[in-house]
Amino acid sequence: MTAGWGFGPTNAVTLLRYYTITFVKLKSENLTIEIMNEVSINKSINLSEHITLGEVTKSRHAEVYNIPSHVAIENLKRVCEWLEELRRRYNERYVFYRNEERSVSPPELGGVRGGLKKCQTFPRSDHPTHTGTPPNLGGEKDTSEAPIIITSGYRSPELNKKVGGSPTSNHLTGCAVDIRVAGIEQALRYAVILMDYADETKQDYDEILIERNRYGAIWLHFAVRPKDNRRKTMFLQK
Repeated sequence: MTAGWGFGPTNAVTLLRYYTITFVKLKSENLTIEIMNEVSINKSINLSEHITLGEVTKSRHAEVYNIPSHVAIENLKRVCEWLEELRRRYNERYVFYRNEERSVSPPELGGVRGGLKKCQTFPRSDHPTHTGTPPNLGGEKDTSEAPIIITSGYRSPELNKKVGGSPTSNHLTGCAVDIRVAGIEQALRYAVILMDYADETKQDYDEILIERNRYGAIWLHFAVRPKDNRRKTMFLQK
C-alpha cells in the first residue's frame, strides 16, 4: 500500500508518527474499499531536541512535492544529531553579553570587534570562570542560545531539479543540510567545530563545504551518510 508513495517497507507506528494519511472510499454494488488519497508530514514533530521535521523539509516552492521516505527521515535524524552537537559547542565556546546600551554578540551575528561598537565576541577561554562580565563593558551574561538555522534539508527529485541541485546530491537522501551563516567567520567556526567533533568521536562526515554563490551569499553545506563517508572538506564557488 505504501510503496507507491515512496515509503518502502515500514510499519504503522512510523507512518502515524511522521505522516498524516487520508483515504477515500470507493464503493461498488457489494464492495467498499479505501485507498490512500493524500500524504502529508507532521512538520512539528522533533527529529532532535531543537530541530523539527518541518525545518529540514521546508522549501520556497510549496507547489513542489517534498515528502521524505521513512529512510530519508532516519538519515535526517542522524544529521540532526551532529547539528545538536554543533549548536551546543558553538554556544559553549562563545559567550554572549548585553547591557542597557547595546547587545554584545559574535561579530558574525552583526557585531564589530573593539571599542564601543555595537557587538563584540568573547571566547570562553578569555574568561576562566566562564561567568561574570567582560572587562570595561558593564554588561551581564545573556544565557540565550544561538540556534542553527537550516535553509535547505531533504529535497525530492522534483525539488532538487527545481533549485538546480546536483543529480547525486546528498539532499536527495536526507543526508545533507545547508546552514545559514552571517559570513565567512561563522562558517569557519561551524566547520571547525564539526571537524573537531568528528575527530574526537572517530566518526566520519561526508561533506563540509563552505559555499558561495555569484551574488556573494555564503552558507555551510554539511552531509553525513549511513556509511561510505568521504570526509570531503572544501570551499566551493558556485
